[in-house]
Amino acid sequence: MTILQRTYWWMADYLYAAKWQLSALWRRQDPQLLLRGSARPVLILPGVYEPWRFMMPIITDLTERGHPVHILDPLRYNRVPVADGARLVGDYLAAQDLTDVAIVAHSKGGLIGKHAMSFGADTFRIQTMVAIATPFGGSRYAQYFRGSTLRAFSPADATLVHLMRTTAVNARITSVYPRFDPHVPEQSALLGAHNVCVDTGGHFRILAHPRTLAEIRLVAASASGDRPD
Repeated sequence: MTILQRTYWWMADYLYAAKWQLSALWRRQDPQLLLRGSARPVLILPGVYEPWRFMMPIITDLTERGHPVHILDPLRYNRVPVADGARLVGDYLAAQDLTDVAIVAHSKGGLIGKHAMSFGADTFRIQTMVAIATPFGGSRYAQYFRGSTLRAFSPADATLVHLMRTTAVNARITSVYPRFDPHVPEQSALLGAHNVCVDTGGHFRILAHPRTLAEIRLVAASASGDRPD
């Protein structure tokens, strides 16, 4: 990759993020309307500082294919610690009595999703997850931030280290990540998972990439959560 290409991807990525953050402010779609459909239920977990409407390209694609899409409203802008977010996931799934759930998560949402799949009384409710641009190994840039919300992405963070050592659920995770991620330079490959490196750049733009949407469709539509051959 040339410096020019990296610069283009970086600029395009932030323009994409700004567009969908602004869109989330005025879009007032009722999340209850997303629950229609008889296919596998999908739980959406956005990244840090992201409202759930930030993931509308994915949500729209799923609802058009008959998947009821569940929103974890108490997560808000996803500033809670990963373990606390995972407890919110378990509480919601239990309250709705959902099983055979597919999680579709972005960035920090993937850490919460893996934690919810690995620990707690409601792990059996989650069948599979597609994690997009998730810093499973942390990000070296976390050390440059003062706030605990972003410093928690440090590769030395105790929760991240614990998750990295927990591998039992990795085979049920599809990790989708770009060739160039300005936020996660280590990329997002996960040992034992199905790893998909998309030939594009950007931490946010990848959410609407056709390859990302295709991977989500494959996993969400499969009968047991396993990828079809």
